[in-house]
Amino acid sequence: MSVTIGVLSIQGDVKENLLSVQTAVEQLGINASVCSVKTPEEISRVDGLIIPGGESTTIGQLSLVNGSLKILKEKIENGMPVLGICAGMIMLSNTADDRVVGKTDQPLLDVLDVKLERNSFGRQRESFEANISMNSIDIPNFNGVFIRAPSVSDVGSDVEVLSKVNEKIVAVKKGNIIGTSFHPELTQDVSLHKYFVNLVSNQSN
Repeated sequence: MSVTIGVLSIQGDVKENLLSVQTAVEQLGINASVCSVKTPEEISRVDGLIIPGGESTTIGQLSLVNGSLKILKEKIENGMPVLGICAGMIMLSNTADDRVVGKTDQPLLDVLDVKLERNSFGRQRESFEANISMNSIDIPNFNGVFIRAPSVSDVGSDVEVLSKVNEKIVAVKKGNIIGTSFHPELTQDVSLHKYFVNLVSNQSN
């Protein structure tokens, strides 16, 4: 049985994620199609979705305008696996404050019970890479690329912390939902994308 994995293609690192998912699918030998999605109709047809890094306010506003947020929220709440990367994790959360400007009034999906701080590690010029481990999902070694990255300052009781950097939470999981502060699509390592592809495949079988 074939599965369809989409990358939300409103703004951000779309191409890089499409390539990473395609590589992951090929390495796993799974029958899956990978596509970019934008409209509610396209989103309704996917079995799993990646919300890429980019500008979370822009992604949220444009998703609200074209009606994608509603279908996205419904599908995630009904169990569709989703991977939110950087801005994508902000989109999944129920609250997001900016380290500099404080509370932000931006559209959020409100499906991940975390308190999130935008630009937690500083602005663009303070981007960095760090070796992280996500042992609970069998990824002991991963090179995390952090660009204007958020961090999670608090998690709900049903949210699992996957990884920390400098005592700041940078990866979380809640059932079918994964959120990362870092950009896995900007490395050659597709182990996190493979984990996600497996999640989608297992959910659909």
